[in-house]
Amino acid sequence: MSLNRTAKGIVLVPTLLLGGAFLSAALWNGDGSDANRPLALGIAALLLAGGLLTQLLPEGQPEAEPDDNTAP
Repeated sequence: MSLNRTAKGIVLVPTLLLGGAFLSAALWNGDGSDANRPLALGIAALLLAGGLLTQLLPEGQPEAEPDDNTAP
């Protein structure tokens, strides 16, 4: 089974959204968030990198449809 653009988009959108959410949580200036800031930055980096790296995967060739024109 080959990868296609739809599958790449299904992976890209949630990872970028979640990565952005963790990044904004890390940058948010709140009380008591200093302990969790490195963790949030790490998770954000992993999600953003993973989502963007999926776009670099090569796409497979489209599958050829079988010929039904061969009559016995």
